Amino acid sequence: MKQQFLNSLVILTAATIWFSSCSPKGNAEAIPVEATKTEEADMVDLSEDQFKTVNIQYGAIEEKKLSSVIRATGALDVPPQQLLTVSSPYGGTLKNTDLLQGKPVVKGEVIAVLENPEFIQLQQDYLDYKSQLIYLKEELERQQELAKENVNAKKTLQKASSEYNSIAARVQGLKSKLGLININPEKINPENISGRANIYAPISGYVTKVLVNIGKFVNANQELFEIVDTRHLHAELIIFEKDVPKLKIGQKIRFLLNNETKERFAEVHLIGREISAERTVRVHGHLLQEDNDLLPGMYLKGIVETGIATTTALPDKAIVQSAGKSYIFIAADEGNNEKKATDVKKEAATEKHIPFKRIEVVTGVSENGYTEVILPEGFNRKIRVVINGAYDLLSKMNNVEEEE
Repeated sequence: MKQQFLNSLVILTAATIWFSSCSPKGNAEAIPVEATKTEEADMVDLSEDQFKTVNIQYGAIEEKKLSSVIRATGALDVPPQQLLTVSSPYGGTLKNTDLLQGKPVVKGEVIAVLENPEFIQLQQDYLDYKSQLIYLKEELERQQELAKENVNAKKTLQKASSEYNSIAARVQGLKSKLGLININPEKINPENISGRANIYAPISGYVTKVLVNIGKFVNANQELFEIVDTRHLHAELIIFEKDVPKLKIGQKIRFLLNNETKERFAEVHLIGREISAERTVRVHGHLLQEDNDLLPGMYLKGIVETGIATTTALPDKAIVQSAGKSYIFIAADEGNNEKKATDVKKEAATEKHIPFKRIEVVTGVSENGYTEVILPEGFNRKIRVVINGAYDLLSKMNNVEEEE
């Protein structure tokens, strides 16, 4: 009986040991494994020879005075007085024009000719009433002289004055109408009455729209052409509501056109007083230098400099871009327990390797070779940062990932 009990105890103990050794580890053991994989993905190392070839240089996180900025998008535009629509107050048939989109025009040059029989009638009426006015003026003066001598009745003088004023008003009205169709009434005589009227360029600039063709009848005030003066372009920026309190008249604007690297400059001239449905405000910026290559409607990305602020910064070469994110590299063999699972492999190797760790950062304004960086929470600012050779480290890291 005793022997059976001992045998059972031995079997039970052996089974317990076997099951314990075969059971899976708990979740507490699984988390560091995943963390190690994540850390290894951000690690890269160089041999001593590679370190010298790449010329890795270290630096430290710095505090720099950089411009505080507002980032914005927008487009080039022209003020209303520089974008004119050409029309005629009278209708007519277009008899002549040589305008094409993009053609330069000079203020005052003939850009089109309209023909309308009404133009003939206006000139005939003008000459007729002008002739009557001469006679009525003489009659009025005669009646005024007679009135001084008490020869005529007062009623006769009043009638002469009324007739003269009525015809004078008609003559003045016809002069104004002729002026609207660019016919000089002082040059009209019975020999040069014409049914055609010239249309002149109201400003110097470039033709942006041609909406008619020769032989077409156009109605009164119908759009014929559009002309823009590009000498006074401005940058129209869209600023979010939260940034409006930072804006002031006269602040410097730096902007780039799409697909260009040339930086251009403007300054804040007007700040909109209405917030749109998208919670934005329009800001009008005057260009500091005119450029004939610029056209209205070109999209731009701009930066409004709102002042100077002390901020965390690193040299531009210390920051690399990958998959739309910004990174820096730090020395992984010092401080803050940066050396993790990969270090064990490196230390076991016969050749000494120098480890680096990639850290994601958020970048801000760039100025004078430095870029603002927002570091992760708890980042040890005493750790050395790679300020030369960061792109070489990123390249090697990408190559290793491709091989895996």
